[in-house]
Amino acid sequence: MNNKYQIYMLLLKARTFIALLAVVLFFGFMVSNFITVSNLLIMTQHVAITGLIAIGMTLVILTAGIDLSVGSVVGLGGMIAGLLLTQGVTFGDHMLFFSVIEVIIIVMIFGGLVGLVNGVIITKCGVAPFICTLGMLYIGRGAALLVNNGSTFPNLVGLEELGNTGFAELGSGTVLGIYIPIWIMVVMTLIAIYITNKTPLGRYIYAIGSNENGARLAGVPIIKTKLFVYIFSGVCSAIVGLILASQLLTSHPMTGNMFEMDAIGAAALGGTSLAGGRGKVLGSIIGAFVIVFLADGMVMMGVSNFWQMVIKGMVIIAAVIIDQFQERLQRKVVLMSRTAEVTGGKESAA
Repeated sequence: MNNKYQIYMLLLKARTFIALLAVVLFFGFMVSNFITVSNLLIMTQHVAITGLIAIGMTLVILTAGIDLSVGSVVGLGGMIAGLLLTQGVTFGDHMLFFSVIEVIIIVMIFGGLVGLVNGVIITKCGVAPFICTLGMLYIGRGAALLVNNGSTFPNLVGLEELGNTGFAELGSGTVLGIYIPIWIMVVMTLIAIYITNKTPLGRYIYAIGSNENGARLAGVPIIKTKLFVYIFSGVCSAIVGLILASQLLTSHPMTGNMFEMDAIGAAALGGTSLAGGRGKVLGSIIGAFVIVFLADGMVMMGVSNFWQMVIKGMVIIAAVIIDQFQERLQRKVVLMSRTAEVTGGKESAA
């Protein structure tokens, strides 16, 4: 009986990879050029957008929190980049323009500051993460619209004499034949995996999500840990805003709309428990692959946008249902194992 349940558990733990394989095989059969190197690279570049936000979202969810502001931070980050590249900053009678590297750093810092504000309000003021980040979603979106009165910043190519050219390389450039956004996703994934698996901070994150009161009694720095995960989430979102602005060479204030839903969906698909304390960053990345490959495959098949939304929603709901089933089965397996140990111990004593 135990062996049967262990097989079920193994299949459930591998469900995201199985789902990804099923998506690739299905669209590979239905769409002639779906499984080609060029198309897979393009789709993986799309995955980088969802994946980067999902990395930060996963760390937040592991602490039993949520960050609904990520989409607005994407839009606001892009608008700040557009402002700095096209108009610079005015100091009295002087105009100061920044290099592309400086713009990237400034936008990342700004994204981190938004995350810091979220973290401070949640930890110091006792506001629920859902309410706080929902409010920040509106603030961020409104601020993005205010930056240029609801207009876009077009033609972000920069000027040689100002030393701010080359912004397009961030979103469309390649290294060793692979798009830079993919490399960024890989680096951020490795950083997040290292933090969660190899550092005390990672243990704190899981401990808070599993039992915050118990973690507090054990001396876990609750406030510092929560501040970190929200700052990290803000930085990841700001990077996505930069990448999208770079790819389009245009900053639009509504960029990133509903991105938070895709990030939460990727985390849920990847096995991250929305109750906190259980999940893996790599699982969320595979979940992002499932969501993006599914969406791109439906586009290539000519499926209506309306049906795409319905199907994506069904997939996310199914993922959460399966996750709940896995949790119940896992508790049952643990209970059976403990019962077997107790029974075996009594038999030995007899």
